[in-house]
Amino acid sequence: MIGVCVIPTGIRAEIGGNAGDGNAVAKLLASTCDTLIVHPNVVNAADINEMTENMLYVEGSMLDRFLWGNIGLDRVKSNKILLVTNPPLRNEVVNSVSAARVTLGAEIEVLILEKPLKMVGRIENGKATGDVIGWENLVKQAEQYKFDAIAIHTPIELDRETRLNYYRNGGVNPWGGVEAMTSKLIGRSLNKPAAHAPVENIDPDDKELYTFNEIVDPRIAPELVSVCYLHCILKGLHKAPRIGTGLTYKDIDFMVTPIGCVGPPHHACLKHGIPIIAVKENKTCLNDKMPDSFIFVENYLEAVGVINAMKIGISLESVRRPIKNTKIHGLHQ
Repeated sequence: MIGVCVIPTGIRAEIGGNAGDGNAVAKLLASTCDTLIVHPNVVNAADINEMTENMLYVEGSMLDRFLWGNIGLDRVKSNKILLVTNPPLRNEVVNSVSAARVTLGAEIEVLILEKPLKMVGRIENGKATGDVIGWENLVKQAEQYKFDAIAIHTPIELDRETRLNYYRNGGVNPWGGVEAMTSKLIGRSLNKPAAHAPVENIDPDDKELYTFNEIVDPRIAPELVSVCYLHCILKGLHKAPRIGTGLTYKDIDFMVTPIGCVGPPHHACLKHGIPIIAVKENKTCLNDKMPDSFIFVENYLEAVGVINAMKIGISLESVRRPIKNTKIHGLHQ
């Protein structure tokens, strides 16, 4: 049994729309199947990542290509990770890499960019987006080295009031959109697993933000207790599948999604007849019309029941009441 869990970034998902608060539901879903494919937004929680051994960490655009049937995925025992960062190299970055090396057993090297990557985040029409400047230079420099997966660790410029409002009031994660754009651009260009983690860039003279120590929404808390925001992507990329032929869209048994959002992975599953389970409790700021063919459930607990029914070959209709009359085709008396 192989499934996919998607929680798109930057659209204010109630569950999984913040700092790794999709970890618990992903672990629950993973307990029902042999393999669960997730993308970084589901499990990234700054210095925390609780993904299980039977999860595959696949960047969003790579996941889209996989579900459309344009690529396959090969499982790996481990990847050599190249971490790229803007100058100057910070001590906490080296310490975070060293910590991942001694705890995960990962092979990681650091590359300081000759031309800094500039990322600017913002909110437009209620969704997170932004600009990525200089990513082509990053790709050109990285191509000179041998590695299997790339981790990008660079600052994101963000309006002060937007940042402060997010910490205090929650809402759309303002960093998420531009991070997704960055990993997509770089991952597709290098054709390798990619993920981004932000470098903290608050002005030390801004005492309100620099020493921010208020109690926040639990879904935001992982950011407040982290130092480098980096460990989540190093853990994910350590065993992220590479592009190959081993696993294809034909192996996927289901996909689970928040309610009200329909994008490329949904359209790909519809095309290939892969059942899609839509969770009503996980609302977003979108209101896309969802096809009647989707299986609608109230919450992730109910989604687990649907998956278990699929796994043992029980029709959903047979365990719901009232049960419909048996369909009879052709002439009969």
